[in-house]
Amino acid sequence: MLSRLLPRPLADSAFLRVYVWLALALVLTFALALSTFALVDKVRHDHYSEQLAEAPMTLLSLQLAAMPLSQRDVWLARKSEQLSMTLSLHDRRNYPLNFFQRTSLESGRTLVEELNGQGWQLYRQLPGEPWMLRAELESLSEQQLMGLARQLGEWLSEVEGEARQERLERLNSPVIEARLSDTPPDDLPPAQIARLRDTEVVIRLLPQRWAMTLYLRLPNADGSTQWVEVGPLAAFEPMSMSLSLSLLVAMLGVLAGIIYLIVRGVESRMARLEQAATRIACGHLNTRVKVESGDFLGRVGMAFNGMASQVQSLLRAQQEMIRAVSHELRTPVARIRFAVQMVEDMTDSAPVRRQLSGIDGDIEELDGLIDEILTYAKLGNDHAQGVLQEAELIDCRALADNVVEALAPLHAKLVLRVMPGPPVEVVADPRYLQRALQNLVANACRHANGEVRVSLGDDGQVARLDIEDDGPGVPVGEREEIFKPFARLDDSRTRRSGGYGLGLSIVHKVMLWHGGSVMVDDSPRLGGARFSLLLPLKQADVTPA
Repeated sequence: MLSRLLPRPLADSAFLRVYVWLALALVLTFALALSTFALVDKVRHDHYSEQLAEAPMTLLSLQLAAMPLSQRDVWLARKSEQLSMTLSLHDRRNYPLNFFQRTSLESGRTLVEELNGQGWQLYRQLPGEPWMLRAELESLSEQQLMGLARQLGEWLSEVEGEARQERLERLNSPVIEARLSDTPPDDLPPAQIARLRDTEVVIRLLPQRWAMTLYLRLPNADGSTQWVEVGPLAAFEPMSMSLSLSLLVAMLGVLAGIIYLIVRGVESRMARLEQAATRIACGHLNTRVKVESGDFLGRVGMAFNGMASQVQSLLRAQQEMIRAVSHELRTPVARIRFAVQMVEDMTDSAPVRRQLSGIDGDIEELDGLIDEILTYAKLGNDHAQGVLQEAELIDCRALADNVVEALAPLHAKLVLRVMPGPPVEVVADPRYLQRALQNLVANACRHANGEVRVSLGDDGQVARLDIEDDGPGVPVGEREEIFKPFARLDDSRTRRSGGYGLGLSIVHKVMLWHGGSVMVDDSPRLGGARFSLLLPLKQADVTPA
């Protein structure tokens, strides 16, 4: 769907499209990172504002809660004028607040609401009462800080000793810290300490930290003095480097995930092409690639399907020609055989009969060759067409016994036997599996000096049928060539060892057709050649390999 929405050059170029998606992913990640940083900073700023307003609102609400209702309005009006802010008292139950604001007030927190850059509204519930104190201010000035500090001094002067320390601890917050001391502050010069009278406030700026500290002196009834230090009140600091790095790592993780998904899509399509090529290399000529788009990979898929169709068509035409020629050869061969029999009936000459007997043997050999060619052509044609064979459960040991029993009378000078062992069953076409085993046993009999053995076994996944002989064996360099059509070890046409050069090719085709394989090595027991048929034990369905 997305490919249809892209311009034609992007839709037709897989790599250009990947680059475009990566660029969009980078832009999206950058925008997401900026939005995340801004959101985190806003949340931190709101939290800082609440903590900064916690101490003064707690101070005012505690003072207000300690006086009777009849005096509160006058007190609020006077403090509003002194602190340059509007203070008012409202019934929280009738005030328009949402669920989260009500929950925060009930938990004892201070709410801070920014008024579109025109100031703030602060809310604090009076302890143990449904009344809510609201403070409205446009900005925070030095006069307001001085007023709040004097208000603190008045509140603390009402009590002494541990009660004063307890009151002071109630105002502490992560942003504002107040400390009570019996000695004057060490970091103030003598001139500023002299300015400290009963409730006079001294403000000290700390430019290097963008902060300030407030000092005030509290007299005791016994004539002693205590000093209060509030601060330092630090300005809001942007996001720390560690937090920024953590968010950046998270964004990079998101970017890596997006890039992985994009590249994974291309990789999966290439993997499907690779899988299809592997299946065709194994003989699945009916394999095709699903074409999903018209881009570069889509065009490669279409070219791949065209190639596979052409190869399948050429192979089918070749096999059909071989079958047609083989069938056509049967007619003249039959006429030659009939003529030879007629001539043999018409003469009593021993030399002529010997020649006719040789001709008859050649005709029999030609019939056998035609039969082999037809079998090979049928296997190749069905393989190219992807035709399923008729598979059933076969007892391989019984099959081997039948093959040995049929070939033993033809090789009376050899010892043919099936080695004892457990039963082995596979799912295969019985005709073609018997043909493959018979070809290997017959091939072993032609090259053996005195003994041929057939052994069966399995390893839980693959059934193995070994055919061993005590003949000269197969040279290592020729072990792959002998499975090609009409290949012969002596590279001659005299057929000294018999056969037509198609038997092992037919075995190879049958094994591929069943999803198995055939291999040859040296026999460890007889010293000659050992041909092994490998077939999978468990197959849900048998398909051409």
